[in-house]
Amino acid sequence: MFGDNLERIVKAIEKNYEADEIFFTKPGLRFPSRSVIKDVLKKTRRIIFPGYFGEEMLSPNTSPTYFIGELLIQVERALREQIIVALAYVDDADGRAGNLGLSGECAPDHITQRAAEICTAFFDELPTVQRKLLTDVQAIYDGDPAAQSKEDVIFSYPGLYAIYVYRLANVLYKLDVPIIPRIMTELAHSGTGVDIGAGAEIGEYFCIDHATGVVIGETTKIGNHVKIYQGVTLGALSTRGGQRLSGVKRHPTIEDNVTIYSNASVLGGETVIGEGSVIAGSTFVTFSVPPHSRVAVKDQEVTVRGPNERD
Repeated sequence: MFGDNLERIVKAIEKNYEADEIFFTKPGLRFPSRSVIKDVLKKTRRIIFPGYFGEEMLSPNTSPTYFIGELLIQVERALREQIIVALAYVDDADGRAGNLGLSGECAPDHITQRAAEICTAFFDELPTVQRKLLTDVQAIYDGDPAAQSKEDVIFSYPGLYAIYVYRLANVLYKLDVPIIPRIMTELAHSGTGVDIGAGAEIGEYFCIDHATGVVIGETTKIGNHVKIYQGVTLGALSTRGGQRLSGVKRHPTIEDNVTIYSNASVLGGETVIGEGSVIAGSTFVTFSVPPHSRVAVKDQEVTVRGPNERD
């Protein structure tokens, strides 16, 4: 019976707590909060796309100054606290960072100073992120005849949401913020089915159509005016090297004005898809192609057999 085994089970699990991977055996350290990061994404989206995801009613005749400023203060405070927690975790895995509370208090001065610098740089980039997202909205609208308006794209399209989260996470990634960029992209992944590595470099006017099952690896480089469809993988040839490949370019380069159709896989860090090329659906590409190429599967045979026919 369970009751008879309870003491033995408790002791076995307690023993496992001695493993380095079990976080809360390290006094004073904790992970950033997924719920707080999710709220940061929610409030930042209200700033970038006002009136879509909150109760604010802005118009060309009203000043948005107070609205923008108030939300920025809230987001900065929450994000800075989470950055302090993340920096403390990687800075002092032996627990010497102090007993961090819910607001990241008691962190060493160098961590709080670095978190403040990161936040300053992050929010300085926010207008640029917003401008890039507006180009993404335009690309998705132009590329999808089913889109009724750009407002429809902003409010409804999961592909745009995945791109939005990526663009924020990418800024933090470039600022060497640990843990948080991954939390952000995985929140988008779980909600949209689109997995974009925070370290990917993606140009303007980026379009993901249908936004299901898309994978874009961490070291992928994507130019401007690129469109990809559902099920596309921009991945690595092999990950058997594990951590030895960290920092190595393992994912492809996609140049400007490329279209990649559904379920295609483009793999390898040395693979370059030249400008203006089209990759057909269900292709498996592990080699570079010159600009303006057309890559397709040849002689793909489809056989249809009736219910009474034999092989």
